This record gives sequence, structure tokens and C-alpha cells, in this order.
Amino acid sequence: MRRIALLVGIVLPLALTGCLDPTTGRPPARGASGVAAYGSTVSTVTAADLGSSWRSGCPVGPSQLRRVRVHYWGYDGTRHQGDLIVRSTEAQHIADVFGKLYDARFQIQRIHPVQAYGSDDDASMAANNTSAFNCRAVTGGTSWSEHSYGTAVDINPVQNPYVTRSGTVLPPSGKPWADRSVRAPGMVKHGGSVWQWFRGIGWEWGGDWSNPKDHQHFSLNGR
Repeated sequence: MRRIALLVGIVLPLALTGCLDPTTGRPPARGASGVAAYGSTVSTVTAADLGSSWRSGCPVGPSQLRRVRVHYWGYDGTRHQGDLIVRSTEAQHIADVFGKLYDARFQIQRIHPVQAYGSDDDASMAANNTSAFNCRAVTGGTSWSEHSYGTAVDINPVQNPYVTRSGTVLPPSGKPWADRSVRAPGMVKHGGSVWQWFRGIGWEWGGDWSNPKDHQHFSLNGR
């Protein structure tokens, strides 16, 4: 009986901590508060990894992109892991910003590369998916989007919709949040912590544009 009790004393705490951390194969590290610590990894990608989000003729190739695997807090209040594809020069900056989001318990619905949605921006937004690289034209235009360079990230598109003066709201399910005086988890505000953290790495926010206002959008060059 003593031996069984000792074994239970070893196994039970691991069960209570949840699943193993996929980035390390071990139970997640925990900070002083007992909450699982943030973790991130940066790795190379191939054309096969990028799937439909990349094709020959795009402004950057797979060798110029990186997969940034991050932990984040979901709307269900639990810890998740997701992948962002970004420019190699910005990978560590993005990992650091998402670490700040994690520590602040900023809630994110989901994080998947856009090829999970057939690289369809509308489908990704409708799913409230936070994503980065996608070789596509700008919304409503023909020039390359900053997402095509791996230098833009869209965060919680439903709570942070793309809004025009004429009344267009993308995704349409984001209409309740077109009014930025509303407060809800996962929203980005001018001057708020998320805004400040991206400004700290030299990125600018689409919500500061005059028309349209792209509240989900952060980019390196402000476009």
C-alpha cells in the first residue's frame, strides 16, 4: 500500500497539470503564480508547409519565412498553441509580442495558418482566426497585401473588424464591434497594451487609418 501511495503521489500532479507541452515533450513550465509559462519556437518552413498560401511569383519565398509557434489564452479560458507564419526578420519580435499577450491573459479565439481555411481571407476572418502570412492582394485592390511579405498579423477579426465609412464591415459578424466604444475581451484599442507592444517592435495599427479602419491589422510598414 505504501508503494501504491507513493506512485499516486507522483502521477497525480502530472495529471492535474494537463497534457504535455508539445514544444518540449514535458509538462509545461510554471511561473511563480503556478500558471503555465509562455513558450514559443521559431522554425523554417517549406513550400509544402505553406500549402495554398504561397505560390511561385509571390514577393517572398519559403526560405524568407518562419513558423512561430506560440502559446495563447483562448476564449474558453484555457491555454492553447498556434502557428503564425511571418518574415524571418520579424519572427522573434512576433514571438516576444505574443509572449506579452499571453502574460496579460489577452484572449484569442484561435491561431491557425490561413491554409487551414483554403487561404481564403474571408473564411479565415469569419472563423475569427488570428493569422499572418497569406500571398494575396490587398482588400479591394490588386497590389500585394503586407501579408504577402510576412510582415502583417490580423488579430481576432470578429472583435476587431475592417470598417469603411460607407458601412462595410468585414467579417460581417464583426458588426457589433464596429462601435469601438464597446468593450469585449480580445479587442485592440488605440493606446492600449496590444497597440503599445506592437509599436514597441516598430509595427503600426490599421485602426489608426482614416478610411478604412482595419482594427485587426498590424504591419511593419503601416500599410
